[in-house]
Amino acid sequence: MDFCPYWQDMGLASYGFGKIWGSQNNYYFLEGEPTNLMNVKFVRLALSVFPTMYNKKFKMDKYQNIQQKVCLVVIDGWGLSDEQHGNAIAKANTPIMDKLCSGNWQKLEAHGLHVGLPEGLMGNSEVGHLNIGAGRVIYQDIVRINLAVQRNEFVTNPQIVASAERAKKGSGRLHLLGLVSDGGVHSHIDHLFALIRAFKYLQVPKVFIHFFADGRDTSPTSGAGYLEQLLQFISSEKYGELVTIVGRYYAMDRDKRWERIKMAYEAIIGGIGQKATVDRAVDVVRERYAQSETDEFLKPVVFSDDGQVKDDDTLIFFNYRADRMRQICECLGLERYKDLNSSVPHPKNIQISGMTQYNKEFPFPSLFPPVTHTNVLAEWLASQGVTQFHCAETEKYPHVTFFFNGGREVQFQDEERCMVPSPKEVATYDLKPEMNAAGVAEKMVEQIESGRHPFVMCNFAPPDMVGHTGKFEPAVKACEATG
Repeated sequence: MDFCPYWQDMGLASYGFGKIWGSQNNYYFLEGEPTNLMNVKFVRLALSVFPTMYNKKFKMDKYQNIQQKVCLVVIDGWGLSDEQHGNAIAKANTPIMDKLCSGNWQKLEAHGLHVGLPEGLMGNSEVGHLNIGAGRVIYQDIVRINLAVQRNEFVTNPQIVASAERAKKGSGRLHLLGLVSDGGVHSHIDHLFALIRAFKYLQVPKVFIHFFADGRDTSPTSGAGYLEQLLQFISSEKYGELVTIVGRYYAMDRDKRWERIKMAYEAIIGGIGQKATVDRAVDVVRERYAQSETDEFLKPVVFSDDGQVKDDDTLIFFNYRADRMRQICECLGLERYKDLNSSVPHPKNIQISGMTQYNKEFPFPSLFPPVTHTNVLAEWLASQGVTQFHCAETEKYPHVTFFFNGGREVQFQDEERCMVPSPKEVATYDLKPEMNAAGVAEKMVEQIESGRHPFVMCNFAPPDMVGHTGKFEPAVKACEATG
């Protein structure tokens, strides 16, 4: 298969994409991910390609004339839609993808129950990689948590009860921190409501709420509506107090931009931010919208002089997705806060719990401890002595390692990993829509040409990361950089 006529007008990432496909006729190719596209029974593919090892050679029972090599390319954010308005993929010039789709290909679903999510909920990068890597449907934490909410099990959850008892015996103060929306990617507002009800039932004297605004997995100006829902719920329950609002850009950074985390940290523990009364909370957010400051980028608003995290307080983060909770938890619960060089005194003797396990190295207990997924593709390949290569840029490195490997912090034997740095010279990726796809492509071409690994995989991040900005023309460029 020769794609050379298409390469001359493409960037390096698209060249690499063609090289990955065209350099070995025997390479399998699977693409797609977190829209309504991919859920691959990938272990079946592996079993057909690597069925039995004899004398360190693979014997193929079915495909005798096919060399035993697999290349998995995940184009993050790529999907199919008949809708043309706002469809960056449809507008983009993508000759490689067009060529691939002129042959044999298959549309698969990557949302809802197809990938272990609640019915009707869109897929995402974490879910896509977890299901592809496992080769089977993995029921997500949100489904486990939803069932606990439906069964009213929060009031008997061991860690919720333990947190309530600690708060009552200590300062009498408990804080709930997390993303407040129904986007369902990192958190869900219903879980916050269930926690508030549970701590009211368990008679914790004071519960403070720190509202992280979404605007990426929901409309950029939907936060005012979620804020209204929360305030109405607090009013109807006559329990709980809104303390801070801050955009996820600051509170949920995962790219080691500590200056962003510092802004959220100082609001949460020091009350640094715009001062306002709770009755004006929604108005303040809408005033920010009028100044083109949308949910994701909301700078801190502080509503209470008493609600900051203080000595002996108890904290629960209610996001169930781990990657964007790690840095803020490190700063509040570990020694990382020293790196922020903040003048605000750090509170003593606080306890942090997470909705799920954010990092197995963290000492923080989890409301819903991890369920181990064994015999995932990477583990199976390692057990068969098949070497492998996983590559992505910084923003998606956890996806080709932690998530692809079954949500486990483990690097299997003979699993080589490569993290290509995401660009740091821009604040948002619409300013550099190609990101570092070219760097990923270079590494993949290098590995394929070396012949070191029978299994190689990578993630191209631009369509997903730039698509999240909501900027159409940069999203088109992101698609062209990868397809």
